[in-house]
Amino acid sequence: MIFETVLSQMPYLAHGLAIAVALLACLLSVGLVLGLLIAIAEVYGHWTLRFCGILFERIFRGIPAIVLLLLFYYGVTDFVEMGSFTAAVVALGLRSAAYQSQIFRGAILSVPDGQMMAARSMGMNKLQAIREIILPQALRMSIGSWTNEFSSELKATSLAYVIGVVELTRQAKYIISSTQGNILIVFGVVALMYFIVNRAGNWALYRLENRLALPGFEHRGDA
Repeated sequence: MIFETVLSQMPYLAHGLAIAVALLACLLSVGLVLGLLIAIAEVYGHWTLRFCGILFERIFRGIPAIVLLLLFYYGVTDFVEMGSFTAAVVALGLRSAAYQSQIFRGAILSVPDGQMMAARSMGMNKLQAIREIILPQALRMSIGSWTNEFSSELKATSLAYVIGVVELTRQAKYIISSTQGNILIVFGVVALMYFIVNRAGNWALYRLENRLALPGFEHRGDA
């Protein structure tokens, strides 16, 4: 009887999972773009840019995700109109940018300094050297660390239910309320769905990491 009830509610759980994955894709995209810009500023920028990048990273890494969600949804929305999904993307996206900036910063610093010097000696300006020589290598080397960020942010999407995003966790709460019980079974199914998405994403990223691995640098396939 319990399993039949859960099976009948699977379309709602699937819809909640789709919302969670969409939220994950959006916030990771925000984090990737901003994180990359912050990393470049911290490594190659003027000291004022480096200071701003470090300040941003320290602030958004130091505040809990759930506090950021509440701050943006109940605070920032007093001045800027945005729905709960958008607020979650912004709050978690900025937090992800802080973490991703350090992933990319470490990857950029791992590229030998001689490559920048060689690119400049060939007539490239600094921006061209970063775009054509440094970033292609740094992005490849950051994939391994980025898998951890993927897993972390996937789990963080479950916190978005506190500001009304109807993702997988909130759908599970609705089902438990409507069926008046079945907490263990419903959340067991939810846990399994998160686990499957996490493993599928990590598998794809591992494959990508091995496919794009740079000769001479250690990668997961060497372990």
